[in-house]
Amino acid sequence: MQKYISEFIGTFVLLVSIVGSGIAGQQYTNDQMVILFSHAIVIGFTLIFIIRIFANFSGAHFNPIVSILFFLQKELSSKDLFLYILIQIVAAILGTFFANYIFGLNVIEISSNMRSGTNIYISEIFAAIGLLLVILLSRTDGKNIVAFNVGIYITAAIIFTSSASFANPAVTIARVFTESFAGINPSTVIFFISCQVIGMFAAYLLYNQFFKSK
Repeated sequence: MQKYISEFIGTFVLLVSIVGSGIAGQQYTNDQMVILFSHAIVIGFTLIFIIRIFANFSGAHFNPIVSILFFLQKELSSKDLFLYILIQIVAAILGTFFANYIFGLNVIEISSNMRSGTNIYISEIFAAIGLLLVILLSRTDGKNIVAFNVGIYITAAIIFTSSASFANPAVTIARVFTESFAGINPSTVIFFISCQVIGMFAAYLLYNQFFKSK
Protein backbone atom coordinates (compact mmCIF):
# COMPACT_ATOMS: atom_id res chain seq x y z
CA MET A 1 0.00 0.00 0.00
CA GLN A 2 2.90 2.38 0.76
CA LYS A 3 4.05 2.35 -2.85
CA TYR A 4 0.61 3.26 -4.19
CA ILE A 5 0.14 6.06 -1.67
CA SER A 6 3.64 7.31 -2.52
CA GLU A 7 2.83 7.43 -6.23
CA PHE A 8 -0.40 9.27 -5.50
CA ILE A 9 1.13 11.90 -3.20
CA GLY A 10 4.19 12.44 -5.39
CA THR A 11 2.18 12.85 -8.60
CA PHE A 12 -0.36 15.09 -6.88
CA VAL A 13 2.37 17.38 -5.53
CA LEU A 14 4.12 17.42 -8.91
CA LEU A 15 0.98 18.71 -10.64
CA VAL A 16 0.34 21.31 -7.96
CA SER A 17 3.86 22.58 -8.63
CA ILE A 18 3.45 22.52 -12.42
CA VAL A 19 0.05 24.16 -12.60
CA GLY A 20 0.46 26.36 -9.52
CA SER A 21 3.75 27.83 -10.69
CA GLY A 22 2.25 28.56 -14.09
CA ILE A 23 -0.75 30.35 -12.59
CA ALA A 24 1.38 32.24 -10.07
CA GLY A 25 3.73 33.41 -12.80
CA GLN A 26 0.85 34.80 -14.82
CA GLN A 27 -0.58 36.57 -11.79
CA TYR A 28 2.68 38.33 -10.91
CA THR A 29 4.16 39.27 -14.28
CA ASN A 30 3.47 39.48 -18.00
CA ASP A 31 7.08 38.66 -18.86
CA GLN A 32 6.92 35.25 -20.56
CA MET A 33 10.59 34.47 -19.96
CA VAL A 34 10.26 35.19 -16.24
CA ILE A 35 7.20 32.94 -16.08
CA LEU A 36 9.02 30.19 -17.97
CA PHE A 37 12.16 30.35 -15.80
CA SER A 38 10.25 30.39 -12.52
CA HIS A 39 7.99 27.58 -13.79
CA ALA A 40 11.01 25.44 -14.72
CA ILE A 41 12.85 26.03 -11.45
CA VAL A 42 9.81 25.22 -9.29
CA ILE A 43 9.18 21.97 -11.18
CA GLY A 44 12.85 20.97 -11.04
CA PHE A 45 13.10 21.50 -7.28
CA THR A 46 9.81 19.68 -6.73
CA LEU A 47 11.05 16.67 -8.67
CA ILE A 48 14.24 16.55 -6.64
CA PHE A 49 12.48 16.42 -3.30
CA ILE A 50 9.59 14.10 -4.22
CA ILE A 51 11.97 11.60 -5.84
CA ARG A 52 14.28 11.67 -2.82
CA ILE A 53 11.37 11.25 -0.42
CA PHE A 54 9.47 8.49 -2.21
CA ALA A 55 12.15 6.52 -4.11
CA ASN A 56 12.48 3.93 -1.35
CA PHE A 57 8.73 3.31 -1.27
CA SER A 58 7.55 3.21 -4.88
CA GLY A 59 10.58 3.92 -7.03
CA ALA A 60 9.22 7.46 -7.44
CA HIS A 61 7.91 7.03 -10.98
CA PHE A 62 5.09 9.64 -11.05
CA ASN A 63 5.00 9.06 -14.81
CA PRO A 64 3.37 6.28 -16.90
CA ILE A 65 6.25 6.05 -19.39
CA VAL A 66 8.69 5.57 -16.50
CA SER A 67 6.50 2.79 -15.16
CA ILE A 68 6.17 1.16 -18.59
CA LEU A 69 9.93 1.39 -19.05
CA PHE A 70 10.59 -0.41 -15.78
CA PHE A 71 7.98 -3.00 -16.70
CA LEU A 72 9.86 -3.63 -19.94
CA GLN A 73 13.06 -3.87 -17.89
CA LYS A 74 11.29 -6.55 -15.82
CA GLU A 75 11.52 -4.40 -12.69
CA LEU A 76 7.77 -3.83 -12.27
CA SER A 77 4.94 -6.37 -12.25
CA SER A 78 1.96 -6.11 -14.59
CA LYS A 79 -0.33 -5.53 -11.58
CA ASP A 80 1.80 -2.66 -10.30
CA LEU A 81 2.08 -1.24 -13.82
CA PHE A 82 -1.70 -1.02 -14.14
CA LEU A 83 -2.19 0.44 -10.66
CA TYR A 84 0.70 2.89 -10.96
CA ILE A 85 -0.62 4.31 -14.22
CA LEU A 86 -4.16 4.57 -12.89
CA ILE A 87 -2.98 6.27 -9.70
CA GLN A 88 -0.69 8.64 -11.60
CA ILE A 89 -3.47 9.82 -13.91
CA VAL A 90 -6.02 10.27 -11.12
CA ALA A 91 -3.54 12.03 -8.83
CA ALA A 92 -2.37 14.30 -11.65
CA ILE A 93 -5.92 15.41 -12.48
CA LEU A 94 -6.77 15.99 -8.81
CA GLY A 95 -3.53 17.94 -8.35
CA THR A 96 -4.52 20.19 -11.25
CA PHE A 97 -7.97 20.76 -9.77
CA PHE A 98 -6.39 21.66 -6.43
CA ALA A 99 -3.92 24.10 -8.00
CA ASN A 100 -6.75 25.80 -9.88
CA TYR A 101 -8.73 26.08 -6.66
CA ILE A 102 -6.00 27.52 -4.42
CA PHE A 103 -5.25 30.22 -6.99
CA GLY A 104 -8.88 31.25 -7.29
CA LEU A 105 -9.64 29.77 -10.71
CA ASN A 106 -12.50 27.47 -11.59
CA VAL A 107 -11.68 24.02 -10.22
CA ILE A 108 -12.28 22.42 -13.62
CA GLU A 109 -11.33 24.29 -16.77
CA ILE A 110 -10.45 23.26 -20.31
CA SER A 111 -7.29 24.75 -21.74
CA SER A 112 -7.26 26.71 -24.97
CA ASN A 113 -3.45 26.68 -25.05
CA MET A 114 -2.55 25.15 -28.43
CA ARG A 115 0.73 23.27 -28.54
CA SER A 116 0.95 21.82 -32.02
CA GLY A 117 3.30 21.44 -34.96
CA THR A 118 5.77 18.85 -36.19
CA ASN A 119 8.66 20.70 -34.58
CA ILE A 120 6.92 20.61 -31.19
CA TYR A 121 6.11 16.90 -31.51
CA ILE A 122 9.72 16.07 -32.44
CA SER A 123 10.80 18.17 -29.47
CA GLU A 124 8.57 16.09 -27.19
CA ILE A 125 10.09 12.83 -28.46
CA PHE A 126 13.54 14.26 -27.74
CA ALA A 127 12.46 15.41 -24.26
CA ALA A 128 11.11 11.96 -23.37
CA ILE A 129 14.22 10.18 -24.61
CA GLY A 130 16.39 12.52 -22.58
CA LEU A 131 14.40 12.10 -19.38
CA LEU A 132 14.38 8.31 -19.52
CA LEU A 133 18.06 8.03 -20.37
CA VAL A 134 18.88 10.36 -17.49
CA ILE A 135 16.95 8.05 -15.16
CA LEU A 136 18.46 4.83 -16.50
CA LEU A 137 22.03 6.08 -16.65
CA SER A 138 21.95 7.75 -13.23
CA ARG A 139 20.68 4.76 -11.25
CA THR A 140 24.08 3.23 -10.60
CA ASP A 141 24.97 6.28 -8.51
CA GLY A 142 21.96 6.03 -6.19
CA LYS A 143 18.52 7.56 -5.79
CA ASN A 144 19.79 10.95 -4.66
CA ILE A 145 21.77 11.36 -7.86
CA VAL A 146 18.75 10.26 -9.90
CA ALA A 147 16.61 12.86 -8.13
CA PHE A 148 19.14 15.62 -8.69
CA ASN A 149 19.78 14.71 -12.33
CA VAL A 150 16.08 14.43 -13.18
CA GLY A 151 15.34 17.77 -11.53
CA ILE A 152 18.18 19.51 -13.33
CA TYR A 153 17.32 17.91 -16.67
CA ILE A 154 13.64 18.84 -16.52
CA THR A 155 14.45 22.39 -15.42
CA ALA A 156 16.69 22.79 -18.44
CA ALA A 157 14.49 20.89 -20.90
CA ILE A 158 11.41 22.99 -20.10
CA ILE A 159 13.40 25.94 -21.39
CA PHE A 160 15.41 24.38 -24.24
CA THR A 161 12.62 22.35 -25.87
CA SER A 162 9.80 23.92 -27.87
CA SER A 163 7.30 21.49 -26.33
CA ALA A 164 8.28 22.60 -22.78
CA SER A 165 9.21 18.99 -22.02
CA PHE A 166 5.95 17.51 -20.76
CA ALA A 167 7.50 14.01 -21.10
CA ASN A 168 4.71 12.46 -19.01
CA PRO A 169 1.30 11.19 -20.19
CA ALA A 170 -0.37 11.70 -16.79
CA VAL A 171 0.88 15.28 -16.67
CA THR A 172 -0.26 15.84 -20.25
CA ILE A 173 -3.80 14.61 -19.55
CA ALA A 174 -4.08 16.61 -16.34
CA ARG A 175 -2.88 19.86 -17.88
CA VAL A 176 -5.93 19.84 -20.15
CA PHE A 177 -7.92 20.95 -17.09
CA THR A 178 -6.31 24.34 -16.46
CA GLU A 179 -6.77 27.51 -18.47
CA SER A 180 -3.33 28.82 -17.58
CA PHE A 181 0.28 29.00 -18.72
CA ALA A 182 0.66 25.29 -17.94
CA GLY A 183 -2.37 24.15 -19.93
CA ILE A 184 -2.64 22.17 -23.15
CA ASN A 185 -5.62 22.05 -25.47
CA PRO A 186 -7.19 18.55 -25.54
CA SER A 187 -6.91 18.38 -29.34
CA THR A 188 -3.14 17.89 -29.13
CA VAL A 189 -2.98 15.52 -26.15
CA ILE A 190 -2.99 12.35 -28.25
CA PHE A 191 -0.05 13.66 -30.29
CA PHE A 192 1.95 14.54 -27.18
CA ILE A 193 1.32 11.16 -25.57
CA SER A 194 2.18 9.33 -28.80
CA CYS A 195 5.47 11.22 -28.96
CA GLN A 196 6.20 10.40 -25.33
CA VAL A 197 5.62 6.69 -25.97
CA ILE A 198 7.85 6.80 -29.06
CA GLY A 199 10.52 8.48 -26.95
CA MET A 200 10.16 5.80 -24.29
CA PHE A 201 10.74 2.96 -26.76
CA ALA A 202 13.67 4.83 -28.29
CA ALA A 203 15.26 5.29 -24.86
CA TYR A 204 14.63 1.62 -24.02
CA LEU A 205 16.34 0.48 -27.22
CA LEU A 206 19.26 2.89 -26.86
CA TYR A 207 19.90 1.91 -23.26
CA ASN A 208 19.69 -1.84 -23.80
CA GLN A 209 21.72 -1.74 -27.00
CA PHE A 210 24.55 0.52 -25.92
CA PHE A 211 24.62 1.13 -22.17
CA LYS A 212 23.19 -1.80 -20.21
CA SER A 213 25.78 -4.01 -18.56
CA LYS A 214 25.82 -7.43 -20.18
